[in-house]
Amino acid sequence: MNFLAHIYLSGEDKERMIGNFIADFVKGKKKDDYPDAIRKGIELHRAIDDFTDHHPITSLSKERLRPKYSKYSGVIVDLYYDHFLAHNFDRYSDVPLQQYSEQTYQVLLEYKEILPEGVNYFLPFMIERNWLLNYASIEGIGRALTGLSKRVSFENKMDESVADLREHYSAFENEFGRFFPELITFVNSYS
Repeated sequence: MNFLAHIYLSGEDKERMIGNFIADFVKGKKKDDYPDAIRKGIELHRAIDDFTDHHPITSLSKERLRPKYSKYSGVIVDLYYDHFLAHNFDRYSDVPLQQYSEQTYQVLLEYKEILPEGVNYFLPFMIERNWLLNYASIEGIGRALTGLSKRVSFENKMDESVADLREHYSAFENEFGRFFPELITFVNSYS
């Protein structure tokens, strides 16, 4: 799961959402440097990642990509799944994705002072280019994959993976559609 899914799965709690959003930039016990609600969001993020990484349905999606993308197949699937969440957002939320994105950016800016440096570096680009909304289109997710490919220092070919999304679109969409309700159930039972 990528940014949109982690934010969405945080529910209405702003601090939980902040923790869930910044978790990849908070290593190890550094989570304990944050207020309790943000720390719980960081822990939720890690639980979501563990559930996702070990789920048999996401394994099917990753296996389809593994021959070409090796260890990056999981990262690609996370972005694909954010695409399907964004593309079908009205199935999961009564708030339109455009409005949801704008509200999310406002919350992130409200907590700007406590965001890790790495998050504050990319946040202006995220807002300016409206990543969350643009995940809904294949072109938008393609730009996200290309940008991520450039930020990774090792050869990864992630910029080519939008072609695989197009080729196997129905299979990935079906897998996401089966997986995401299970993830929601997991998060709802997570304490």
